[in-house]
Amino acid sequence: MAHHLLPVVVAILAVALFAPHAAGYPWPACGESSNFEANSTYQAHLNLVAATLPKNASASPNLFATTVVGAVPDQLWAMGLCRGDVNAKTCFSCLTQAFQDLTNYCAYNKDATIYYDPCILHYSDVHILPDDDTGTLYDTLNVYNLGNVTSDPARFNRLLAALINATADYAAYNSTRRFATGEGDFDKEPHKVYTLAQCTPDQTPAQCRKCIARLITESLDVYMGHIGGRVLWVNCNYRFETAPFYNGPAMVQLASTSSGAQAPAPAPAMLPTVGTPVAAGGGRRKFRVPVLVPAVVLPTLAALNLVACLHFWRRRRSVAQAKQPCPMYFAEAEDIELVDSMLIDVSTLRAATGDFAESNKLGEGGFGAVYQGVLPDGDEIAVKRLSQSSTQGVDELKNELALVAKLKHKNLVRLVGFCLEQQERLLVYEFLPNRSLDLILFDPEKREELDWGQRYKIINGIARGLQYLHEDSQLKVVHRDLKASNILLDASMNPKISDFGLARIFGRDQTQAVTNRVVGTYGYMAPEYVMRGNYSVKSDVFSFGVMMLEIITGRKNNDCYNSGRSEDLLTTVWEHWEAGTVAEMVDPCLGGSFPVGDVLRCTHIGLLCVQGDAAVRPVMSSVVMMLGSDTITLQAPSKPAFFARNGAGNAALSTASVQG
Repeated sequence: MAHHLLPVVVAILAVALFAPHAAGYPWPACGESSNFEANSTYQAHLNLVAATLPKNASASPNLFATTVVGAVPDQLWAMGLCRGDVNAKTCFSCLTQAFQDLTNYCAYNKDATIYYDPCILHYSDVHILPDDDTGTLYDTLNVYNLGNVTSDPARFNRLLAALINATADYAAYNSTRRFATGEGDFDKEPHKVYTLAQCTPDQTPAQCRKCIARLITESLDVYMGHIGGRVLWVNCNYRFETAPFYNGPAMVQLASTSSGAQAPAPAPAMLPTVGTPVAAGGGRRKFRVPVLVPAVVLPTLAALNLVACLHFWRRRRSVAQAKQPCPMYFAEAEDIELVDSMLIDVSTLRAATGDFAESNKLGEGGFGAVYQGVLPDGDEIAVKRLSQSSTQGVDELKNELALVAKLKHKNLVRLVGFCLEQQERLLVYEFLPNRSLDLILFDPEKREELDWGQRYKIINGIARGLQYLHEDSQLKVVHRDLKASNILLDASMNPKISDFGLARIFGRDQTQAVTNRVVGTYGYMAPEYVMRGNYSVKSDVFSFGVMMLEIITGRKNNDCYNSGRSEDLLTTVWEHWEAGTVAEMVDPCLGGSFPVGDVLRCTHIGLLCVQGDAAVRPVMSSVVMMLGSDTITLQAPSKPAFFARNGAGNAALSTASVQG
């Protein structure tokens, strides 16, 4: 039967690939029409603009600046635009960072653009006029959230269209900054929708409204039913989300009723037309947009594709890996046998979990719900039931199976089996009765169960599990999503690292990799990964350091503590470290019952792990040695990454969190 699914898989994959999408933050677009040489006149012009434009834009009342330097053929035109709700300091930081990043992403390209949440930077040897009306939009960037609105989507879509158009009207006709925000009330889930529209302030009201209308026409019908989306272009952009994302109150407010949206009627000429979207990327110049890859693959595709892969594994095991239709990390013969042996019937898992009874649900996350169950032989299991709207696509699912099946260590969760039947995607793990670390560590009552001895054992166990992944296993694995909720605890409170959906395998001599798809969780991701997409074993070391400090203090890193000088946990711990008052940061649930020397040493190691420079962070084998001996002299740590975090750095972290 599986071979009949292949045309369906191909068709679904084609839809997924050509839908509007983007991944990775920030988003650069590199022109391919012409290049310049190092130390050339154009390079000198670019250096001059990089030194002046951020200051000029941030000092402008409209947070906008343009400049033209030199003469043809070395003339350079540049534009910097910051979002209308950010302050001058954020604007300056964002555009300064944009010049640094863009010259790396698009080295020696005369045409280049980069999009951040707070700002847009563009430079070129061709001036893009505000009233450009060639009939083609090029260099547009489409980003959307695959989550769907499930409650009365038709009425939600009517509210969304009305609100986006009303926000565009306000930006064009009521704002000198050509910027507006909107908020819509919906009487069902998700209850709220937030919008933003902006043009460059050098446009007339009519030019601005026409620019946004073209973006709406290109994309809005495709975005309908989703919980978020945006289209970015040099001259204008718009965005919507079902969670707040801008600063300050909304400038436009609408409400939805059973008959539709209560909204001021937009000008008929500006309403989006439903039809085939205008394809971005055509026009006078060809652009390379290195970040445009599918953010996630549709859940249906994931199931069908993997079923087809399993079918081919069984029928064509002798075919070389390069010719396999679904090559995976574990495509060797012995690994195929292992995967086949782990298949479990859906009927067995339904019986084990009481048909996924609510009373057996252990919890629910972004990828779906987890249920407790008992197999016929009496073994207790935890079944991860990937939801139809799960953000875990086929690549993540392949990783989960490949890695967890091959890796064996007492501090890694053990995969028992999996099932792909009746449109179900089920991963079966050993059952760990104490569930995840975050459910105990951050619970006001349960955290009292964690004395210092247990906390130290958890820290040490996580460190040993990471050392195995990075240095001791047959594979060199970077986890990329280490956090307290991905540390499971057995009956004896031994920690086990779980959730390998985002993990990557490195070659033995490989030290780092670069991705255009930054995924992870705010507060745990290393700065080089968030800002540039660089990840390595040192990225995991950073995440481990964050968890160490959370275990010591009992506080979440992505919460704010407002000590009067700082905002996040890393900054607050650093300030106490410098002041010599680390003991004041220890979880008060310990009641002072802890060895001060051990706490100071663990805090010291944690601060070494979260240093901003990845090169100076220790490897995990060194961390394990430092934890196991108090005779090893520790180097002095430098300030944690994102110390006194603000401006563009903060914005980049927030965006990465949304995509993760």
